[in-house]
Amino acid sequence: MSIKLVVFDIAGTTVKDDHNVSKAFQAALKKYNYEIPLEMINPLMGYEKNQAITQMLHLHEPDESKITPELVNEIHREFVKQMIWFYRNEPGIEPLPNVEETFAELHDQGVLVGVNTGFSKDIAETVVDRLQWREKGLIDYLVGSDEVELGRPHPFMIQKMMYEAGITDPLEVAKVGDTEVDMREGLNAGCKYVIGVTTGIFTGEELEEYQPTHIIDDIAEVIDIINQ
Repeated sequence: MSIKLVVFDIAGTTVKDDHNVSKAFQAALKKYNYEIPLEMINPLMGYEKNQAITQMLHLHEPDESKITPELVNEIHREFVKQMIWFYRNEPGIEPLPNVEETFAELHDQGVLVGVNTGFSKDIAETVVDRLQWREKGLIDYLVGSDEVELGRPHPFMIQKMMYEAGITDPLEVAKVGDTEVDMREGLNAGCKYVIGVTTGIFTGEELEEYQPTHIIDDIAEVIDIINQ
């Protein structure tokens, strides 16, 4: 059965990320007096960000009564503000090697390209606008974590794209990402291929624990995998 849709993550998978997302997340928490090291933040970066903020607060706020939806929303608003500024203004925002060529080759083969993310849609749109992926005709779908009931590791973002594409069988879908939660999302969606890429914050050995079907170092290898 041939693959009709490949769903890619953003930061660390298709877009260069030197811990920039984690640093913005860290700074947003610090503004509210939560000093959290990057090594504790990095593993949560594929998650929907309100969920990640809530998890961090439960680890670092001894007074549970202070962990309110209002606090989570305030920290998230600060994170969004920082990320939108970063992706609009920072030099060096660029796709990782072979990403755009892989998108174009998938299209040449008649395969749809989707992008999803733990970011809210406004951040995701900022990234895509900066890289001009729509203008270049490189992507077909973009879904932010706030567009569905629950973000990763739940399968709803992938299922939203499948619905829009008229795809009913997840064995016609591949998922590509760089984090634990990307792998779990793909498995929960029932994707034929769940491909971990080592260009982000997880090593191949770390990704292996979450049982992807493949682990690659170069995103161009996606082409060979879906054609095997």
